Amino acid sequence: MDWDIVQLIFWLVAGIVSLYFSIGNARVWTSIAVGFGLILVGEVLPHALPFLPAADIPLVEAMGFLVGIISVLVLSHGIQEYYVFSRTLEAEGGKVMVYVGALGGIAVSLIFIMLNPPPGPDTMRMIEIVSLTNWVFMSLINIDLIRKIYSNVKGSPIGRGFLAFMLVFILMFLWKGSELYIRVYNLDFLAKEFPIRYSLSIAVSNIANILASLSVGGTFLYLAKLLR
Repeated sequence: MDWDIVQLIFWLVAGIVSLYFSIGNARVWTSIAVGFGLILVGEVLPHALPFLPAADIPLVEAMGFLVGIISVLVLSHGIQEYYVFSRTLEAEGGKVMVYVGALGGIAVSLIFIMLNPPPGPDTMRMIEIVSLTNWVFMSLINIDLIRKIYSNVKGSPIGRGFLAFMLVFILMFLWKGSELYIRVYNLDFLAKEFPIRYSLSIAVSNIANILASLSVGGTFLYLAKLLR
């Protein structure tokens, strides 16, 4: 099975659903939806289609990791905003600022990459580890925040949507955590010496990746039905 292509298909659907949801709903949902939508651009597309023009250029690959960092920061900001909203029923700012902020972050990252020397294998590995570390720890933080949000909205139908988001971040933690484990211990280079650990980590990463994409798409479709 070509896991890269399967993951691309599911994240393509999840990304489109997320971005469409961000356009059609209230400001308080925008950061969450845009953050999930950026996963398609920053995390999946450059790796799932290596035959695309320039996909294997170090600058493009590094930019993909940086967009991954931006995506988790944007959606985590959205989770924090919704936590405040669930307690105060107040939301600040406009939807346009979310899009401008995300695009601004991508532009700054691109300028940073272009102004520095082309990243070699060691630098690329470090950038990837930073990206994965952000995902792992922000997933844990978001799980706790979503638990608190759920305690505030559990009496409403939308509460089940946040339980689904909690599942999404648990799957994200497994996905990114498995990849981080592989990179930190260089298991991709030591696969023959530790075949069981490497195979198990790859299996967890691939399965959690696909389940996360299904959960993201399904959660936004469920929320869209509730908020119509």
